[in-house]
Amino acid sequence: RSLLPTVTRAAFRMMTTASNEPVRVGMDAFALRQFSPEYKGHQIPVTPQEFQDTVNNHLAQGAQLKDGYAPFCKHVFVPNWFKASPGAIKITDSVKQHIESFYEARTEKELPVLVRYLPREKAGALPNADWLDVILYSREQIRKEHEAMGEEDDGQTEPWGIISIKAQMEDYETPMQPITILRNSLGKEEGGSGVPIDRTKYAQSVEYWNAHISLA
Repeated sequence: RSLLPTVTRAAFRMMTTASNEPVRVGMDAFALRQFSPEYKGHQIPVTPQEFQDTVNNHLAQGAQLKDGYAPFCKHVFVPNWFKASPGAIKITDSVKQHIESFYEARTEKELPVLVRYLPREKAGALPNADWLDVILYSREQIRKEHEAMGEEDDGQTEPWGIISIKAQMEDYETPMQPITILRNSLGKEEGGSGVPIDRTKYAQSVEYWNAHISLA
């Protein structure tokens, strides 16, 4: 009797077991800036390890990865357990006059680009965000970007790494900012991902960010 059916069933059992194992994520160094009290954007008020452990617990309990803007990007949405306020709000007449801008480089190796924001104290009373959008890059993509920027591999082995965290009301991906799309198109050597500009997504981004402003 042929062994092929037996081998096939064994392989199938291995694949099924592997697919049933919960995905685990690591914490990329790029995301650590959000845990610093000096970070101008949305600060995370727990330790990086606590945040990573909590996300992995949600994944173990069935939270699903959602597709991002490229095959190497995923999102996982977890409840906002530390009651953070949203990282962006709609622009109204009462806040327009308080919007500020400056040139910012996210790391020492990136070129500064023009960003705009609203000081959080000028936003008035803010609700708690419902969700945390945890943005993930594949381990392969993270290693490629570290190599392109002349950085050493951090030794992490989880298949996905947290690269950014956004507190928001929506449980789905909102458009990334136009300047982020442009930076990504510059390539890994300039701190981007190397994904070319999609004009349709860029237009959607402009429409969204003409009506919203980041808080800092």
